Amino acid sequence: MEEFNYLLAIALILLSTKALGLFSKLVKLPQVVGALIAGVIIGPACLGIVSGSEMLSEVSEIGVIVLMFAAGLETDIAELKASGKASFIIALCGVIVPLLGGAAAAWFFGDPTDSTALLKNIFIGIILTATSVSITVETLKEMGKLATRAGNAILGAAIIDDILGIIALTIVISMADPNVNIGIVLLKILGFGVFTAVAAIGYHYIFRKWTDNSPKKLRRYVVFSFVFCLLLSYCAEVFFGVADITGAFFAGLALSGTKKSDYIYKRFDTLSYMLLSPIFFAGIGLKVVLPDMTGDIILFTVIISIIALITKILGCGLGAKICRYTNKEALQIGVGMVSRGEVALIVANKGAVVGLMDEKFFAPIVIMVVLTTILTPILLKAVFTSKKAAA
Repeated sequence: MEEFNYLLAIALILLSTKALGLFSKLVKLPQVVGALIAGVIIGPACLGIVSGSEMLSEVSEIGVIVLMFAAGLETDIAELKASGKASFIIALCGVIVPLLGGAAAAWFFGDPTDSTALLKNIFIGIILTATSVSITVETLKEMGKLATRAGNAILGAAIIDDILGIIALTIVISMADPNVNIGIVLLKILGFGVFTAVAAIGYHYIFRKWTDNSPKKLRRYVVFSFVFCLLLSYCAEVFFGVADITGAFFAGLALSGTKKSDYIYKRFDTLSYMLLSPIFFAGIGLKVVLPDMTGDIILFTVIISIIALITKILGCGLGAKICRYTNKEALQIGVGMVSRGEVALIVANKGAVVGLMDEKFFAPIVIMVVLTTILTPILLKAVFTSKKAAA
């Protein structure tokens, strides 16, 4: 009967995320905070009644794809174009500052006799460059702030951050593994940009021709749009080495501004709310495992978490100020880029595979990911609602 345990796991995830989500709302916090904490409580770190599984992981991946697809549907394309240059500068600063901070922390706690210490230290910094925009998207949607000037800058910067992170990761891995060719990876990223532009513009044109003269809101519009989203996500990950959520975002962007985009968004919002989002957010908490840690490792956990928080706010905030955003908007953008989420975990796993990630540092990285993910929606609400946020 063990093959049916996933049914019980999903039921417990839905029940706990909703219960703690309502409690979060009661204490005036975004409901996503409750969902994240629910995963920690029912997972191996606390009660241990639900553990991660391949099935839950795959459903969680679909959940974040749907979340980013919906974010693309809601995005104002004109505003996103206007913030393009600013997004690049914000992302660049948001990569450089955390990379330096993370490498410095790893150097202080690392083994100076290790011949690969420099690469390992840089790799810890690369983990801190990651940004998981899905948590920010959910929080901003809940507050009705996703389409703001700061919200669009966060979305654009997060996409560029993902690409810059891939380039940095590839360079470091290529230095440790001669089988990886930097030039090929850069060509793949360029190819992804061309392929996505052609696919998105083509589908947008076909979809508008198909739906503009139809007064009906048909479910086939939703089905074919989801097929396009999944295909673009698949191509991004498999053929170009870019995160699948990036493909999903551009798929949603292709439908943004069409007459049926609101109808499609509402259908996906229901699917996400009922099943996919709770599993995704709880899944982050389920990854938390607290092994036996020495005093030095506990101290490293605290320091790396603080550095992860401060360097993103400072780096992205500095980039925003360079691009003439207000103090309040710069702070909002910096906070919106804090969450590391599944992106940092994927990078950490990759480092462990190629020998650039010491096992003793893995638990602190996971804890840092969960802390930044939980703190991001709390801080976002504070900086988007407080009149004194700029202070």
